[in-house]
Amino acid sequence: MKSNHLQTIWKRSRQTFRHVLLGCLAASLSFAILVNASADDRLVIEPAEGTANGKHIVLISGDEEYRSEESCPMFAKILSQRFGFKCTVLFAIDRETGVINPYEPSNIPGMDTLADADLCVLTTRFRMLPDEQMKPFLDYLKAGKPLVAYRTATHAFKGGKYGGIEWKNFGINVLGENWHSHHGKHKVEGARGLIVRENAEHPILNGVKDVYTPSDVYGVVHLDEDEATVLLRGQVLQLLDPASPPVTDGRNDPMMPYAWVKPYSVESGETGQAFTTTAGGAVDFRNEDLRRMIVNACLYLTGEDVPEKADVGFMDPYQPSFFGFLNSAYFQERGLKPEDFRLGHSATTADPPATYVPEPAVAQ
Repeated sequence: MKSNHLQTIWKRSRQTFRHVLLGCLAASLSFAILVNASADDRLVIEPAEGTANGKHIVLISGDEEYRSEESCPMFAKILSQRFGFKCTVLFAIDRETGVINPYEPSNIPGMDTLADADLCVLTTRFRMLPDEQMKPFLDYLKAGKPLVAYRTATHAFKGGKYGGIEWKNFGINVLGENWHSHHGKHKVEGARGLIVRENAEHPILNGVKDVYTPSDVYGVVHLDEDEATVLLRGQVLQLLDPASPPVTDGRNDPMMPYAWVKPYSVESGETGQAFTTTAGGAVDFRNEDLRRMIVNACLYLTGEDVPEKADVGFMDPYQPSFFGFLNSAYFQERGLKPEDFRLGHSATTADPPATYVPEPAVAQ
C-alpha cells in the first residue's frame, strides 16, 4: 500500500512539474514573440553589460541620398557599447513590404519612443510624416530636449503644418539654417572642417583634429553667429581627395559654418540645445574625427563627461555606400530590414542591381 501511495504522489509531482515547466516555456515564448513583433520596424541596441548610464538616444534616419540608414546604426553601436546608452534607430519603412526604403517619405515607425528619449539624433530629408508620427517629435521639441542633427537635417521635413509649425522651416527655426545651396561642387569637390580658433576648447571638439569629407560644403547664409557657437568652418577642396588643396576662386573667403551649437525653442516651449553639422554622408563617417565630433556632441548634450579622445572605433565592419540618388526599386530589391543592422552583423554594401535606373533628382 505504501509503495502504491508513493508512486501516485511521484506521478502527480511529475505532472505538476511538467505543467509548470510548459507554462514557463510558453510564457517565455510569448514574451519573445511580443518583443520581436514590437521591434520589427526599428533597431534597439541595449548598452554593453555593466556600462548602462540610464539614458536613451533615438536616432532617426530617412533620406534618399546620403545613406543615413547605414550611418545611424553604426553610431548606435558605438554609443551603446562604448558609452552606455540605450539606442533606438528608426527608419523609413515601406508600408507594404516592411523593408527599409528611404523613398517612403511618410512613414517612420517608432517616433513615440521619443517620449522617454534623452537625446534625438536627426538626419532625415524632406519627410512628410502623418500627425501621429509628428506629435511625439513636436512634444520632444516643446520639452526643450537636445538635438544632434547632421547633413540633410537642415531640410528634415517638407511642407505641411502641424502644431502651429511650418515644418518646411524646421531647419532655420530650430537649427539655424534650411537647405540653401551646394557651396562646393557636388561629387566633385570635397571638404575639410577647420576648427574655429576661439572655440577650439569646446568639449565637442575634444580629440578632433582633421575632419575630411567627400560630401561637399553646404551654403549657410541665415545662421545667426551671435547666437550660435561655430565650431568648424568648411573649406572647399578641389577634388574628392583628403590631400587635395583648397579652391582658390574666393569661395573659401569667408568659409561657411560647418558645425555649430545653438539654443532653440518652439512656440512657448522650453529652451533646448541643438548641435548641427552639414557634413554627414555615410561615407563621410569613415573619417574618425568626424565620428568623434558626433559622439562628443551626444555626450555633451546629455550631460555626460566628454573624454579627451573618445574611442569611436567601429563595433562591426562599416562599408558605407557612396552618396547619390538610386530609386525605390533598388531598396526593395536590396530588401534590408532593421534587424540586418543588429549588433554583431553588418549590412554590407552591394552593387546596384542591373535592373535599377537612377532616379533623376536635384542633389540636396
